Order: sequence, then structure tokens, then C-alpha cells
Amino acid sequence: MKIGIMGGTFNPIHNAHLIIARYAMEQYSLDKVIFMTGGNPPHKSGVLDKHMRHKMTALAAGDEFEISSYEVDKEEYSYTAHTLEHFANSSDRLFFIIGEDSLEDIGKWYKPERILELCTLLVFPRKSKESLDAAIGETRGRFGGEILPIVAPIFGLSSSEIRRRIHEGKSVKHMPPDSVLDFIIENNLYK
Repeated sequence: MKIGIMGGTFNPIHNAHLIIARYAMEQYSLDKVIFMTGGNPPHKSGVLDKHMRHKMTALAAGDEFEISSYEVDKEEYSYTAHTLEHFANSSDRLFFIIGEDSLEDIGKWYKPERILELCTLLVFPRKSKESLDAAIGETRGRFGGEILPIVAPIFGLSSSEIRRRIHEGKSVKHMPPDSVLDFIIENNLYK
């Protein structure tokens, strides 16, 4: 099977995440995409409780995508290399879906060479097609591995923008899925 894994803090998950997963599935004929909520990401602090973020991820995934609590269930830091080793199976081919900004920072990740041994990176643009192509070329030259672009629109939507707008009392309608927005409102999150 060709399995896509889309990991992230998902603080909160939003519609651009879902759209990117659909593009990746279509363009690379993935059998499924698993959304992996980051449990204790070593590179971020001050994030919402991992169980709350995972619940929003499950609501967003619905019946269309699978979810995994592998990183949420761990108490220690969650590293992508360890997660990919957990999912590695000789009969499956893994694809890890990330943004251009994450690709540019991959040299700071734990064992980037191991990540690229275990999967093909599928990268969506955050700035432009040209900057994405340059980042892919630079990362390939530095670490090797298979890195492929996801041809997709550039979305200006981000979790930090959603959090900021909620904090400021502004509408975020149509930014996260309705089920996630309802959960945010019901639980008075990001105020």
C-alpha cells in the first residue's frame, strides 16, 4: 500500500490541511492518508493539550481520512524518525506530507537522513513553485532521498492565524471544518 502520513501540531487543524491531503492522494495515488497529531513536539511550546488537538483532528478527518494517536499516546517527545520507524512495513511505501517551510527546516529535525531513508517526502508550496523547487533541490543535495512536490495552490491559511482571529473575537468561519469550529466554540478554546 501507498500510505501518506500528514503530521502536525494541528493547533487547530484547518481546511487547508484537508485540501493538501486530497491533492497528495490524487497526485501520488495514495491508498490512504493518516493524520498524525503531534503529541509533544520538541520544537514547539505553549500548544493546546494534545488530547484536545487530537479530538479536533479526528473530527476533521471524519470518514475520509484515518487518524493515529501514536504520538499523542507517548509521554516523551515525538520525533518524525521514530514515528516513521513505527509505521515502516516492508510491504508498504510511506509518504510523509509536509510544507515547504518544514522542508527548509528539516536540517534541524532529529535524524533527517533517517527520515529520508524511511519515506518519500511530499511537499506542498508555501511561497511559490520556484522556491519549492529550490528547497527540494537543496534538501536532496544535502540529505539525498526522494522528495516530490505537491502541485497545489498556496494557502495563506494557518493555525496561528485562526488562533489570533479567535483571540481577537473575529470570525474564523470556513477556516476550520464546521465540526472543529463547533468544538472550539463549545470548549471556549483560544480565547
